[in-house]
Amino acid sequence: MPRRVVDVLVPVALDREYSYRVPEKLDLAPGDIVSVPLGAREATAVVWADNPKPNPRLDNRLKDVEDKLDAPPLKGELRRFVDWVASYTLSSRGMVLRMCLRMGEHLGAARERVGVRLAGPAPQRMTGARSRLLELLADGMARGKSEAAREAGVTAGVIDGLIDEGTLETVVLPPEPVAHRPDADFKQADFTAAQSTAAAALKATIAKAGYTVTLLDGVTGSGKTEVYFEAVADTIRAGRQSLILMPEIALTAQFLDRFAARFGTRPAEWHSELSPRRRARTWRAVADGEVAVVVGARSALFLPYADLGLIVVDEEHDPAYKQEDGVRYHARDMAVVRGHIARIAVVLASATPSLETEVNARRGRYARIALPERFGGARLPAIEAIDLRRDPPPPRHFISPVLAGAVKTSLQRNEQALLFLNRRGYAPLTLCRACGFRFACPNCDAWLVDHRFRRQLVCHHCGFAMPHPANCPHCQVANSFVAIGPGVERLEEEVRELFPGARVLVLSSDLVASVERMREELADVAAGRFDIVIGTQLVAKGHHFPMLNLVGVVDADLGLANGDPRAAERTFQLLHQVVGRAGREAGAGYGYLQTHQPEHPVLRALIAQDRDAFYDAEIAQRESTHYPPFGRLASLVVSGPDKHAAESFARALVRAAPKVAGAIADALRILGPAEAPLALVRGRHRLRLLVKAPRAFDLSAYLRQWLAAGPNPKGGVKLEIDVDPQSFL
Repeated sequence: MPRRVVDVLVPVALDREYSYRVPEKLDLAPGDIVSVPLGAREATAVVWADNPKPNPRLDNRLKDVEDKLDAPPLKGELRRFVDWVASYTLSSRGMVLRMCLRMGEHLGAARERVGVRLAGPAPQRMTGARSRLLELLADGMARGKSEAAREAGVTAGVIDGLIDEGTLETVVLPPEPVAHRPDADFKQADFTAAQSTAAAALKATIAKAGYTVTLLDGVTGSGKTEVYFEAVADTIRAGRQSLILMPEIALTAQFLDRFAARFGTRPAEWHSELSPRRRARTWRAVADGEVAVVVGARSALFLPYADLGLIVVDEEHDPAYKQEDGVRYHARDMAVVRGHIARIAVVLASATPSLETEVNARRGRYARIALPERFGGARLPAIEAIDLRRDPPPPRHFISPVLAGAVKTSLQRNEQALLFLNRRGYAPLTLCRACGFRFACPNCDAWLVDHRFRRQLVCHHCGFAMPHPANCPHCQVANSFVAIGPGVERLEEEVRELFPGARVLVLSSDLVASVERMREELADVAAGRFDIVIGTQLVAKGHHFPMLNLVGVVDADLGLANGDPRAAERTFQLLHQVVGRAGREAGAGYGYLQTHQPEHPVLRALIAQDRDAFYDAEIAQRESTHYPPFGRLASLVVSGPDKHAAESFARALVRAAPKVAGAIADALRILGPAEAPLALVRGRHRLRLLVKAPRAFDLSAYLRQWLAAGPNPKGGVKLEIDVDPQSFL
């Protein structure tokens, strides 16, 4: 009788399953995590399905499954999600599965936690430190050594001395839970009437059970977080798990504190800064159902939840939800897909919804719950444009007199000011004033950015860095370099010159050594320990600064000067969110936009605070041009070390594109190949093709058919496909 055969999926860059025989001692089912021989090594894999008709002639050639791992199986819902994501994004199923198996199975045994407790008579010699420690341990409970030393205010040596004398004994403690179970009734929210109505509507939607998508649409500072916490509370009461996705989980200490204030404990975290050991323990706790709430970055969507009941996507418009390498997916869209497959509720929260979400809400595909006013009666900030054609900054400066005067007034009121410039470093370009030579990256089609704090010229695309040379490499003239344009470091110089007594902080991702340090600095801003904050886009990500009443955008035109079809949407969202940091508690908030084009529709909508007018215009333009969400896009980027080889492959690829018939033939367009805006990155020449298709067209299936008919890349040429691209560089 032939042995049972199962098909397993291996988390490597392969799309197909492999068949293995099942030893009689193993009881395997789909979803089980197993160890299998793969070539000369052993690999972790997942049983995907039984093979009902194995070829008996191949039985002796098949290898056996080595073992079944001690890990919870992947549920059918998650396996269907893996298949769907792989099919839609044209990624290999193995690479999608890899995102689900980050459980650290090769880390070895966990370290034991050692505790101490009372075990014998009092010591012969008593000191103040020993007395405090014994008083703490008098309840007979075991405590960790470090915990006991901290609570009693003694050193570890005091504890070790009492262990040697037999007064204390060591015991092995159970591991600390990844996260304590949140208490849904720990603290009742103090809601406004609008929040109460919104929370009731959201809870009613979720109570219906099944798949729903709700847009929680509230102005900045309206209390959206507290509203969706009520949906989380109901999910906890039902004994199910909740996932809260955030665009920058490593920077959200304020959010974690707000969660603890509502539920009595912090949630489990999932992001790239977790240690391997913490990641492994969190993965296991999620799969075992020990964790009730996960707050995570986009990869948390692929965790093996035991019983997922709710997904919340906070700041759903944020571009950080798009994964730009490896498996290219958009976490917001995939959250909706996972909610549909699992038949659960999905909540999308934003003050500036993405065009896709706004259109879905307007057309009734998503429910909308609105919070049109700020919490506690606070007013939205007044916004004013500073026309740099009329009120320019002084020569070699970047802050206009109008904005400088507003900052001075803010300081006199003992209020905080935020100056926003979405450009890292000191200056985006350095050139020689003698000959005009510009420092460019040797590996990329980009200028080197001057980072004065690091004393380097840096490429933001490949990471190339070099020290500032003393002489111009072209004309050899000494001390001839001049910085062109401002970055946040250069802005700091100007701020310290204008306001010498102010406490100034620069918040930029490249200036902070660790996530913990970034969290400390954000907490310092919230506590009022700085007067002026200079920041890049990370300051726009939902932070709450109670004393901040003035926001000045130094270059409001920055995001509008490119050919990105999403430029207007992204600029509106970013500036709206940045200005929304002002006036969230006491006092009136003000926003100033320095611009050379105050008549631009994006800036007019911001100044008038007419969000609907912006969406109406942007939606009408997208619909007339059949761009997303009224059409589909896919980006194909061909790259290679040799420009001519890359061009030849790109042209051959276009010639192999399948023909389509009927009305779809006129609507389906293949644009390119053409040089990408960044034509050289990391020494590779890049060409871009853009496929534009009707919304109802199965673009993923068309691309698969095209790849099957097209040429195979050779000679170092590489083809990358991005369905629903967000970046057009």
